[in-house]
This record gives sequence, structure tokens and C-alpha cells, in this order.
Amino acid sequence: EVQLQASGGGLVQAGGSTRLSCAASGFNFDDYSIGWFRQAPGKEREGVACISSSDGSTYYADSVKGRFTISRDNAKNTVYLQMNSLKPEDTAVYYCAILVLCTYSSGGYPLGDDYWGQGTQVTVSS
Repeated sequence: EVQLQASGGGLVQAGGSTRLSCAASGFNFDDYSIGWFRQAPGKEREGVACISSSDGSTYYADSVKGRFTISRDNAKNTVYLQMNSLKPEDTAVYYCAILVLCTYSSGGYPLGDDYWGQGTQVTVSS
């Protein structure tokens, strides 16, 4: 069974940092690109960052570029999202997902509805 377990969210002050983790199981992790997405109340889901399986290349949304860093540890089947200089507008539920593709120019394309983690809340207080 494919599982993605997101963790690490919580309440953070503006300007602070936190790290999200996405622990994967049930598939060959090395073969798949992974992405982080977020959804704030009343807003559409947006892609935040992704990392490819082939060469570890990454994509970042303009809104997080320079503040967030995505990485992966294939030995631990885990993807991380280091979030620095957090802003109140970063407040959202963050989800990780298995991707068909992660491109530098346009981001990540989810594999399907069955390949998402359960989400973790990040709240940034001003």
C-alpha cells in the first residue's frame, strides 16, 4: 500500500523556521519525483516545491523561492521541506504527493488522487 506521511507542521512566529517531512512507503521511492503543495482556507491548492527522482533537480514557486528548500533522503524514503523566513501568508495545510514529473520551469504534476499524504497544518503568526 502506498503511503505518504507528512509531519512537522505547527505554530510558528513570522520570521521563524520549521521543517516538514514526508515519509514514504509502499513504492520504489527512488523512482519517483515528490512535491509539496499547500492549500490555505478559501484558496486553491498550489504547488510549492518539487524534487525530481532522476537528478535531484528542484522547482520552487516564486512565492517561496529563496526561503524554502526541498531535499530528499532516498536511504530514508523521506522528502523534506525546510521553511525559513516564514510569513503569515505561508499559513496553509501542506501536502506531499508523488509526481509524474517535476520540471524546473513549471513544477510538479501529481500522479493521482491516491498518491497524496494526509497534510500537515502550518500556521504562521504575525
